[in-house]
Amino acid sequence: MKFGERIKNFFTGGFSANSAVSDELFDDLCDVLIEGDFGAEQAYKTVELLKAQCKKEKVQDVPLKLAEILEDELLKAKPPEPVFSVSAKITAILVLGVNGVGKTTTAAKLASLFKEEYNKKTILAAADTFRAAAIDQLKIHGQRLDMRVIAHKHGGDPAAVVFDALEAAISGGADVVIADTAGRMHTKSALVEELRKIDRVVEQKAGSARYLKYLVLDATTGKNAYAQAEVFHSAVALDGVILTKYDSTAKGGVVFSLASGLHLPVVYLCTGEKYGDIEVFDPHKYAREFAGIQ
Repeated sequence: MKFGERIKNFFTGGFSANSAVSDELFDDLCDVLIEGDFGAEQAYKTVELLKAQCKKEKVQDVPLKLAEILEDELLKAKPPEPVFSVSAKITAILVLGVNGVGKTTTAAKLASLFKEEYNKKTILAAADTFRAAAIDQLKIHGQRLDMRVIAHKHGGDPAAVVFDALEAAISGGADVVIADTAGRMHTKSALVEELRKIDRVVEQKAGSARYLKYLVLDATTGKNAYAQAEVFHSAVALDGVILTKYDSTAKGGVVFSLASGLHLPVVYLCTGEKYGDIEVFDPHKYAREFAGIQ
């Protein structure tokens, strides 16, 4: 069952059946939100705000009021301007995250989106040099998408790969460089330091280019996704999050904790394995679906 349907069922069985909304029902709602991967603190704060507004404004439609509060929370983490709304000559995007979240596929989806929707020439950089399979996978995506892939040998310097990709973009008139990085475990300080090295190289080489750092998170991992975001955000200041594996069963409450706790916006949602299964994140739509309003 989709999580939004669970909340909808909760409201149908509880709130709408009672003319006077009780504190006990709000406590139960708090538990439901925590089950949906809200952090406990975030869930409590949200429910207390909902309770206060319902009493003050004599709210009749509690689910709608919840959706409005959730949307306001998401909007506090202001997303960066759309990639192609600024006048930078080149946009460099670093795709980050731990193993298994789908970074390589996400990099390809972004490249496909930019090509199909914005007609932008993109270069893919195989900066995950720790896994030979990752280099091969990105090359396959490049062939399918008819895009150039900059790659070095297995075990090479990831920062050098990104440097060469930026060089190629500058000399070849490309609009975007998307760098797929290794699946660094966020508990390994040496690998986080490697990430900082890549970050420094891009900062120095990018010049007037627009530089964005997106963290890829698995929508099904809940609190662990928030912990990953904390570490990556402290290592390199992130610009946003791409949520993968967001299908009909994902809980997705971590999105609100990211916005509230780290001021990190979600910029894209991935809902499947095909290149077209990526969409720009819509806070209004997401909040309503989470609150069970279709």
